Amino acid sequence: MMIRIRSRDGLERVTIDDPNITVAQLKTLIETQLRVPVPAQTLSTNQNLLLAKAPSDLTHFTDMSNPQTPLSALKLSHGSIVYLAYDGERTVPGRPSAFRPAGSFGRKMTMDDLIAKQMRVTRQENPHCELVSFDRDAANAFQHYVNESLAFAVKRGGFMYGIVTEEGKVEVHFIYEPPQHGSEENLVLLRDPEEENLVEAIAVGLGMRRVGFIFTQTVSQDKKDYTLSNREILQAAELHGESGIKEWVTAVVKLEVNEDGAADVHFEAFQMSDTCVKLFKEGWFETEIGEDVDPKLSMMKKDVVVGVKDTREVDNDFFLVVVKISDHQGPLSSTFPIENRNTPVTMKALKIHLERAKSLPFVKRISDFHLLLLLARFLDISADVPALAECVQTQTAIPEGYQLLIESMASAS
Repeated sequence: MMIRIRSRDGLERVTIDDPNITVAQLKTLIETQLRVPVPAQTLSTNQNLLLAKAPSDLTHFTDMSNPQTPLSALKLSHGSIVYLAYDGERTVPGRPSAFRPAGSFGRKMTMDDLIAKQMRVTRQENPHCELVSFDRDAANAFQHYVNESLAFAVKRGGFMYGIVTEEGKVEVHFIYEPPQHGSEENLVLLRDPEEENLVEAIAVGLGMRRVGFIFTQTVSQDKKDYTLSNREILQAAELHGESGIKEWVTAVVKLEVNEDGAADVHFEAFQMSDTCVKLFKEGWFETEIGEDVDPKLSMMKKDVVVGVKDTREVDNDFFLVVVKISDHQGPLSSTFPIENRNTPVTMKALKIHLERAKSLPFVKRISDFHLLLLLARFLDISADVPALAECVQTQTAIPEGYQLLIESMASAS
């Protein structure tokens, strides 16, 4: 599992093999992975630890002072945040020099320190992702539903899965649409950890991973003077930061009026800039957005430097890095009904799908992510799901036992 460690240096991650380790063992992992010596560490689940002004203040934080306390007793699980205070300097692999934080105990602030503490926001010229290519069927299935069923009246979103090539190109092979609630201005993802675990198990078997986020803008937004709204920036930055991959792509689908007065569905792709993701992770963004705030501006809790002036209002375009778009025919089909839409997906849909494609080899008939997700709800997530998905990836024959089971599930509808 992964524990997030927030210190004066920002947010970092520590990988843990056993969720039942003690505080002492966590400290050893922090020393190994983050290069902070165990004797220098003070840990707490209380974020006020980072506001301590003097070494004596650290003694007030006792929740993790017993080295034998297991993490489970502190209700720490995958993704939890632990706060770390430490004295002295540290060396981080890949960084040009040791951290020398301004304001550490016994050290005066210099003018250089003050300048270094300023957050400067500039445009990032080059994306980490050279190109994003969409599977035509997956992209069409997403935009067709938004266009024909939702009429671009409410927002819709999904997670893009595929591969990242060695050249930094992202290939999107399927789109998973989580439970959600969309309105004209907002998109709330009602994320289901159990379902997402199934999706991840399928993706692993297919040799794929989560590579981006796709969402729609509504017809009413077409009249607004922005590329992405401040709420969309917040959501995109959060998901980009959560992803842990530098090539993560945010795609936008919208309806635009062409020269003939007809409406065209239009795809755009961006990356959130490194500065944007850093600002979000470090809590600079105002996340409560008042009705009177211009949606093309992101509000900051502290002054940042844009150009030559200090400001708390940043034009959202400063945070966007344009990514080129292409398309391709991927290894999966997208003809099976899609999860978490208006109509629940049933076993009857499986029966109809299998009958419609009965002339094809069985592995071809089930080579659809959305079909695999329906099956995964009734199979063992650690054995059956990856095994089936791997057969689809390699296009090898489905074992007879699985085929009989799937056909019996379909015929029972």
